[in-house]
Amino acid sequence: MLNRHKKEIKSQNMVPPKKTLFYGWYMVIVGLVILTLNALAVFRGIGVLVVVLQKNFSWSRTEISIGNVLSRAEGAALGPIEGFLIDKVGAKRMILIGMIIMGVGFFAFSRIQNVWQFYIVFMIITLGAGLGGWLAVASVLNNWFIRNRTMAMAIAMSGIHLAGIFLPLYAYAIDWQFRFTLVAMGVIIILVGIPSYLLTRNTPEEVGLLPDGEASLDHGFGVDADNQNTPKEFDFTLKQALYAPVFWVITASHVSSTMALATMGVHLTPRITDMMIDLGREESVALYWASFVESGYAIFAFPAIFISGWLGDRMSKKNLLIVFMFMQGVSTLILAYANTLWMAFVFAFVYGISFGGRVPIMSAIRGEYFGRKAFASITGWSMLPNGVLMAISPVVTAWWYDTTGSYFLPFFILSVITLIGGVIMFFAKPPNRLIPQDIGEK
Repeated sequence: MLNRHKKEIKSQNMVPPKKTLFYGWYMVIVGLVILTLNALAVFRGIGVLVVVLQKNFSWSRTEISIGNVLSRAEGAALGPIEGFLIDKVGAKRMILIGMIIMGVGFFAFSRIQNVWQFYIVFMIITLGAGLGGWLAVASVLNNWFIRNRTMAMAIAMSGIHLAGIFLPLYAYAIDWQFRFTLVAMGVIIILVGIPSYLLTRNTPEEVGLLPDGEASLDHGFGVDADNQNTPKEFDFTLKQALYAPVFWVITASHVSSTMALATMGVHLTPRITDMMIDLGREESVALYWASFVESGYAIFAFPAIFISGWLGDRMSKKNLLIVFMFMQGVSTLILAYANTLWMAFVFAFVYGISFGGRVPIMSAIRGEYFGRKAFASITGWSMLPNGVLMAISPVVTAWWYDTTGSYFLPFFILSVITLIGGVIMFFAKPPNRLIPQDIGEK
């Protein structure tokens, strides 16, 4: 087949198209920028906000964490809807809509006066982040890559850790000029959202390409159906994925790790800030040291995510996930016992490697097992139990701290849950490739 096409081109005096950078890598850059802003605004920034809001409004950590609960519950409820919209409407439009909503949310955030207003605006911000953030980016990259899927996701998702490097600057700015910084963040998000929308293409087929940079048949360089090097994937529908036991294994394992992740997002900065105050540092100085610990784990996560991406395209994703989840469980245990700055940085080292390594592989394994066509819907439904437990964990942790003045027991329990999740991943087996046909006929 390939030879026939080459002969046709030769006979028509056609010149093969010049080699250019595969457009999918531009999608990776767009995803990197979006996820950096997303993480700084919501995921990485919430810990700083807990300290700053408590300082400016004298709210308890439980009160502030309720805002996170409501936003997580909202994300859990909307996860399946977001996935459906991305699969049906396209990630391109959802990125624009999400970024505009998030930017407007920050404008409103700059005007809050009471805790109820905080709850409302934070839900608006997280709604925008959900519509135009991680799921939309992962869906686009899952469409554009097969052979290099894990590496592509690793590069884009390194934005989560790149945001951590900017965290000390963000902490300083928001502590110095709380309302002005929020307005500036809203402006930046909208200004980034517009070009991101213009550059995004939902699939390589929209520009006459195939995943990983193969040229289309229309350009005379199609993929030979008999070529063993051509990636072959089976596209599951949502219904078919729900019938596959591995969907629930991955979901349960993912939940076990993200419960700790969500709790760290809210309570890591307060935990380290408290520890530094106990060591005799002033509150403002303690906050900056805490932001440096967060930046520290981001620095360690940054190379780990690229190594993970390279390994994930060459060896078992399941085995890699088991290793990274066990490391995450150990790091959380270290944080539970930490009472010195050096222990906090040991935590940052181990946690950074585990978090950086786990994130792209957990996304890529779904693409590997379930294909491209319904990736967002399948992932969105797995976010339903994920979002519920991610909502509960931080507020229970906050309640325990406000009641006892200690974070030890919640972090200890979360470390055990994460280790159990690593054990669960042992049972993740590729789904039966007959499932799509079997269920489709019913």
